[in-house]
Amino acid sequence: MSDIISLLNDLVWSPVLVYLCLGVGVFFTIRTKAIQIRRIGDIFVYMFTGKGSSSGVSSFQALAVSLSGRVGTGNIAGVATAIALGGPGAVFWMWMVALLGASTSFVESTLGQIYKERDRDTGEYRGGPAYYLAKAYAHTKAKGLFQLYGAIFACVTIFAMSSLLPGVQANGISSAMANAWGLEPWIPAVGIVIVLGFIIIGGIKRIANFASIVVPFMAVIYIIGAIIVVIINAGAIPEVISLIFSSAFGVNAAFGAVIGEAVAWGVKRGIYSNEAGQGTGPHAAAASEVSHPAKQGLVQAGAVYIDTLLVCTATAFMILSTGMYRVYEGEDGGPLVGEGGRLPEGVEAGPGYVQHSFDTIVPGLGASFIAVSLAFFAFTTIVAYYYMAETNLSYLLRNSRNTLLRSVLMRLLQLAILVAVVIGAVGGAGDAWTLGDIGVGLMAWLNIIGILLIQGPAFKILKDFEAQRKAGKDPVYIPEKCPIPGAEHWESGLHIEAHEEATGQKIDRRTGNFLDLPRP
Repeated sequence: MSDIISLLNDLVWSPVLVYLCLGVGVFFTIRTKAIQIRRIGDIFVYMFTGKGSSSGVSSFQALAVSLSGRVGTGNIAGVATAIALGGPGAVFWMWMVALLGASTSFVESTLGQIYKERDRDTGEYRGGPAYYLAKAYAHTKAKGLFQLYGAIFACVTIFAMSSLLPGVQANGISSAMANAWGLEPWIPAVGIVIVLGFIIIGGIKRIANFASIVVPFMAVIYIIGAIIVVIINAGAIPEVISLIFSSAFGVNAAFGAVIGEAVAWGVKRGIYSNEAGQGTGPHAAAASEVSHPAKQGLVQAGAVYIDTLLVCTATAFMILSTGMYRVYEGEDGGPLVGEGGRLPEGVEAGPGYVQHSFDTIVPGLGASFIAVSLAFFAFTTIVAYYYMAETNLSYLLRNSRNTLLRSVLMRLLQLAILVAVVIGAVGGAGDAWTLGDIGVGLMAWLNIIGILLIQGPAFKILKDFEAQRKAGKDPVYIPEKCPIPGAEHWESGLHIEAHEEATGQKIDRRTGNFLDLPRP
């Protein structure tokens, strides 16, 4: 069975997908004129401005939900695996995926905002690739084809998010706890199931509130811990940076044999971690209440930076500066280098690399610190996976009036993800990671091709946003000035009313100008 899974993974993650991810990032960077760099100030301003509503969460809460899905096992075990199989140069390609992928994230998340809609039963905003794939060409003869495309993406996402990906996160939690405290895998499995069941039944508001508290807190604690390790090993940093760049391009003789793997594993683990182009970010982006779709597109571009340039880099620098790593020539090959044997024998690529990095500072601390970090990171990721699976199930059922069917299928979805968590927690790590890679790859194939086909509205919105910013305005999307077929939510004007209430200014819907009249 493992051979079949590996074969399928090799087909999905062929070199074509690796270079497609990079190529699309280059294309969108050029077409947006590097908006992820030009508007970096706006990215961080919009993260912390704006308020939620009865239907949508705030920009910060949407960011937290997005980061809860992005920041997980991939930021710890994933980075270690990339270094083990691609060498230190894999870190450089993870950076490239983040820098270029931020533009991809902007496009897909802006599309998610444009074509979001209000759920008929819950009143909450829903959106994502399935929605924009189906609605972007709803006014053309290609309507049926793109609706089918959207339905296929929804089905793949439901399967990936409920069955393939949760196992990776659950396995990371159970493995770390077993290593730290000797717990049997079933113990963390039961704990995850109980807490997860309580949270996912509460809907997006409970998920967003949970994520907005836990994710920033744990990310800050982890990064502070990493900074302490790096500062103590500050003398090694110039060498680490040199090693990353020389290994990325095959200049370093020790890692010349894995130059191709550096690109492949850097891109693969980069996408697994920051999810740019995978189609996950648009789900969280669509849930937010904003006055202009481009604002949340920028926020989600920033999420890629936080995930990779902060959290993943912190992990990589810890591992490399302490020398607690070993690079292998292929997944079944022997080690190429182990930094003079500093990493104890028998330590597998994964959380163990980071654990031993912390142990160089305070012996015995590393296992517990990583176990707690992974517990929070991976658990919030599982919560985000459920939300995305539920959103896509809601998409498939949005025209159904059978409330009993909807309720039964939602409960079956919740049961499926709980079962996947248990299986992942007590099973082996190898198959869990491979199945997770297959899920990520399938979604990336479908979403990247999709956004290439329907990118036009995102750039129309970007042009409108930049025109308003140039005029010194706080951008508000006025459908009459920038009409986009299929964007029914925005045509209602509810976002304008919310912006008027927040600013005390009236907006002329014909011209988009502020009338500067305080509301009574």
